[in-house]
Order: sequence, then structure tokens, then C-alpha cells
Amino acid sequence: MSDELNPAVPDEATEAEEPIKQRKNGLYPGVSDELADNMRSGWADTELRDLAPIPQAAETARRRAALSARFPGERLVIPAGNLKTRSNDTEYAFRAATEYAYLTGNQTEDGVLVLEPTADGHRATIYLLPRSDRENGEFWLSGQGELWVGRRHSLTESEALYGIPAADVRELADALREATGPVRVVRGHDAGIEAALADKVTAERDEELRVFLSEARLVKDEFEIGELQKAVDSTVRGFEDVVKVLDKAEATSERYIEGTFFLRARVEGNDIGYGSICASGAHACTLHWVRNDGPVRSGDLLLLDAGVETHTLYTADVTRTLPVDGTYTDLQRKIYDAVYEAQEAGIAAVKPGAKFRDFHDASQRVLTEKLVEWGLVEGPVERVLELGLQRRWTLHGTGHMLGMDVHDCAVARTEAYVDGTLEPGMVLTVEPGLYFQADDLTVPEEYRGIGVRIEDDILVTADGNRNLSAGLPRRSEDVEAWMASLKG
Repeated sequence: MSDELNPAVPDEATEAEEPIKQRKNGLYPGVSDELADNMRSGWADTELRDLAPIPQAAETARRRAALSARFPGERLVIPAGNLKTRSNDTEYAFRAATEYAYLTGNQTEDGVLVLEPTADGHRATIYLLPRSDRENGEFWLSGQGELWVGRRHSLTESEALYGIPAADVRELADALREATGPVRVVRGHDAGIEAALADKVTAERDEELRVFLSEARLVKDEFEIGELQKAVDSTVRGFEDVVKVLDKAEATSERYIEGTFFLRARVEGNDIGYGSICASGAHACTLHWVRNDGPVRSGDLLLLDAGVETHTLYTADVTRTLPVDGTYTDLQRKIYDAVYEAQEAGIAAVKPGAKFRDFHDASQRVLTEKLVEWGLVEGPVERVLELGLQRRWTLHGTGHMLGMDVHDCAVARTEAYVDGTLEPGMVLTVEPGLYFQADDLTVPEEYRGIGVRIEDDILVTADGNRNLSAGLPRRSEDVEAWMASLKG
């Protein structure tokens, strides 16, 4: 990584300009007047003209209209968020706040969407950083300048792309401090914007805005469904990539699996949608095993829970539990087939008009029946379910909403989500599992250290459901045949 320059601003800079900080141990002590003059000129016009709107521009406009209708007469402020420091002068990769990206399609740091109330609704403005300044040297002297981190779109370009009037975000905080009338802001993303509104907002009213935007994402439009299918299709290819290199993972560690899937995510998408769980052996019993530093051994199971995130920030969330050597042992198959049967029951319960909880209840019943049948818990089944005793081995809920976040719509009201009713356009996971911890003395020794989860992404349709991730086999014999074909 290049040693960042960041010397002081040349003397000609006006007092109104933000000073560019000099790096303490930079190798250049300053900038000569002659170099500053030289850097101001001699650059081609690179303005992009005749830009087409982003593919989802019509959808984001409809979403803003729904938001406007819900909060008439109120100023609404939705920030993208800021860069976060990883260490010293390096930052984490930026990921725009879901609410902001959902309403604009824009993904750049420091952006803010503001809906100003009007007589007949709202006027939207997207506040962004303009292209870095060539007059004061920002474009080459600042660590966030164009020559360091790449070109930003101009405000004019942004207007064309997003279909929203654009303005300089550096002027927004002062304008908000002077604003009057009711205001709501999505909290937790931009401390500077929140500080400017500190005496104008309340936590309760702001939470109502956040909840509305969470519930707005419960039913996906056609664009979103298409993006989720893209995410799933890339994820299927990522799983295929992993199976092809399991011998290399055995020679190294779970990290090889993680890196293999990550390559597919970065080549075909924006990133992974969440930390990949590449859990081999007893690690499969740890629900969110993301350390991925353990051995991969023939004879063990690999629980791979991973998802590609598209360039528009929609993520898949798929899990398969695979025999590392390509063949399940008898006990592994028995446990796997029980989870498969539970998942089948859960998927069958996903349909419009059903309660959200129905697929969970259906899967849990099957798993409980198996645990009673195997003698691991004393029946009857109804008693076990009533007391939740099966949860020692099933642990988690059987699924969740999916979209721009892996656990999408998370702050929706309980009555609209967990206690709600399924509608066409909703997308959720169905992911039952059985986990026998390595130190669980209540089960036979041969069970200990076996963890199995099967997870698919299910779209609620008008007449039932569609498995978006059906491209990955689920039946144990089909998994074995698929793995054999990939290994040649």
C-alpha cells in the first residue's frame, strides 16, 4: 500500500476551505507554490454525459413515494453512513446503510437522502460529496481524494443515475441545524447528521421511521426477486467451487473453503453477504462458526453456510452439509435425512395466507419426532414441543426474512413479521438443523460432534412457493452424486 502523502494545503487556500491534514510521518514536508500551480491545470474533461438511470430507478422512486405518503408534512433524513477506521489511517470497506440504498440505489459513503415536505408530498434531494476539488489540491493531497481512492461521480452525473436532484452534502449539516418543523432521521449511521438534528428529533419518532422502512421490505418487488435469484445462482456456483477443491482444504484448513467461496462472491457480486461459515467436524455444532481456522478431515461433515451479495446489495443465504470424502456414513446419513425431512415439511408450509411461524412449527415437529424415536428425549412429542426440550439439539429458529440484509426486516413489528401472515413476494429461509455438541453426555458417543443444517431461500408465490436455491441438491443421495460429478 502506497505511503499516503497528505501534506498541508498550499498557502493560496482560502480560510473557508477545509484544511487537508498532513500525515505526521509523510516523506514530503509540504507543497511548493509551483507544484500546486502545476497540479491545478492540464487535466482533460472527464465528465460523463448521457448516463442512463440505474436499473432500479423506477422502483426506488416508488419506495420514496410510499415513504412520503406515510409521513406527510415531516422532513425525513436517511443517511448512508461514513467510513469506519479499521486501524490508524486505513478504513473498512464501506457498505451503505440498507435504508439509504433501498430508497436511492446509491452506495457511496457520506450520502444523505432528505425528503423535504411540500404541499402535495415531499421533494427528495440526495446529498453527496461532489468530485474532489482540483483548485485546493484535494484530488491528490487528501487521503480520500480522487487519485488515492478513485473518482466520485459529479453531482450532475448522480442526478442522471439516481433520478434525484443532487446537492453538496458538506452544506447539509448547517442547513439541518436551521431547519424548522417535524423531522425524523434514521439513526446509527452518521453521527454528524444526528448531532445537527439533536434538538429536533426524538428516539421514539425516529424508531417509527426505521420500523416503517423495515416493514416496507417485507414484500419484494420484481427487481428485488431478480437480484435475489442472481445472488443465489452465484452462490450455487460458489458451492460448486468449494466441492472441487476439498482436497486442497484437507491439506490446509477451513480457510481454503472460505477463500474459495469469497473469490466467487467478489468476481460475480459485490461481496459475501455475511461472514461465511465453513465449519468442518465438530465446528458444525457452533451456529456462527466464522473463525474458519480448523482442519478439514475425510470422514467428517462440512457445514457450509454462505451467500453472495449482488452489486445492488441483495444477498443469498444457503447452507449445505457435505461429507468431506463424498459419502455419508450411516449415522451421518440418518441425521442428515432427518433434517432433510424436517426441511421438506417446513418448505411445504410456506404459502400465501399461512402464518409465518407455520414452517418453523412444521420443521420442529419432525425433528422432535426423530429425537423421541431415537430415544434421545422422552416423549410424547407434544410434551417435548410444549416444553421446548428439543431445542437442546435444534437450537435456533427455522428461518428468517431475506433481502438486502441476511436477516432482513429485523426491526419490523412482531405482529407484521414473526406473528404475521405470508404474502406473495416475501422471501425467507427454511433452515432446520440438528447439533450434537462434542461434550454432550446426554447422547451416545457416536452422535457427538455431528452438526447438520440444510438451508434454502424460498419465495412465496401466488399459489405456494418457489425454491430459489433449488440448483443445489438436498437429498443425501443426490448430494453424493453431485459431489462425485464435480470431483470428476
